[in-house]
Amino acid sequence: MSSTPASSLHLAVALDGTGWHPASWREPVARPRDLFTAAYWADLVAEAERGLLDFVTIEDGLGPQSSHFLDPDERNDQVRGRLDAVLVASRVAPLTRHIGLVPTVVATHTEPFHISKAIATLDYVSAGRAGLRVQITARPNEAAHFGRRTIPRIDAYDSPAAREVVTELFDEAADYVEVVRRLWDSWEDDAEIRDAANGRFIDRDKLHYIDFEGGHFSVKGPSITPRPPQGQPVVSALAHDTVPYRLVARAADIGYVTPYDADEARAIVARIRAEQDAAGRAAEPLHVFGDLVVFLDDDPAAATARRERLDALAAQPYTSDALIFAGTPSSLADLLQELHSAGLSGFRLRPAVAGHDLPAITRGLVPELQRRGVFRRAYEADTLRGLLGLARPANRYAAATT
Repeated sequence: MSSTPASSLHLAVALDGTGWHPASWREPVARPRDLFTAAYWADLVAEAERGLLDFVTIEDGLGPQSSHFLDPDERNDQVRGRLDAVLVASRVAPLTRHIGLVPTVVATHTEPFHISKAIATLDYVSAGRAGLRVQITARPNEAAHFGRRTIPRIDAYDSPAAREVVTELFDEAADYVEVVRRLWDSWEDDAEIRDAANGRFIDRDKLHYIDFEGGHFSVKGPSITPRPPQGQPVVSALAHDTVPYRLVARAADIGYVTPYDADEARAIVARIRAEQDAAGRAAEPLHVFGDLVVFLDDDPAAATARRERLDALAAQPYTSDALIFAGTPSSLADLLQELHSAGLSGFRLRPAVAGHDLPAITRGLVPELQRRGVFRRAYEADTLRGLLGLARPANRYAAATT
């Protein structure tokens, strides 16, 4: 539930290399030689901010990209390799003023203490525009990078043998987010005194042990980073079925879902709301965003032809967990409004070719939505929570002390 007006929708883009189509790097606008430079990412985020988007997410992972979901492949004709998403966001933050920055964090093998510090730092660097997208991995080869645990091999995430493994990983991710959130609260807002005359920089009584004990983590705290400007940076997660829906309902401010039509969107939203109620969070705001891959052109035939040309370059048809849209900005606006009426509060669009489809979103789709009165004409808040209509939460430990 969002506190923003019912007529307005939220809009984000998911940035992944040169785009979500595996052959996107071969397009003339793709800039593959710049892919591992700060300037490349700064240009993409600046374009998104020009379009007044709420935020960008930045993809990441603990292994090379692969055409196989659970295994690395041997292909050399697609983009392989990434920069660290949190570090990219921190580099871009001082170059932007309004747009939210939401890097992907893999909870399965990283430490929540380190990530809480990294995202709190991003929130300071961006003056209150940070978030994170929490993700799991069930790839055995990625577990081998760390050598601290083994993950049983599964054939597919939806197979019966995988259910127990995946449930455990999502339960761990929920604990992970809880630890991160408690660490953000472990400093009260006024813990820093900075009283040079009396020689007191902090009030030690306003730093709190979190004393978290769970099945996956035992963390004492407090953090070494003061409470972030937003209090709690925005937490988000992608969800496709009951177990990840439960993670969104328990732990997130935004859930990304992948419906193929309005009826499915309505059913997914109802399931997430039921899980939210079961988690005791029914009164808390929780956005549900729809994910779509987009090929946008002024002529629908051109969008379809571009998709087919890229498929030919990749030597196979492009498939996705999300709906793939190929058409005009106006037709996409029609679809977004239809899905919005089914209960989605916003959308995270995945540009098929970042150099082509991101400007088509900011310069084609956004003006169309503005003409229809369903998207902002200026940034209306200084923080990401503010853009999303989310209040700055009270500090749990300060409230308990009071």
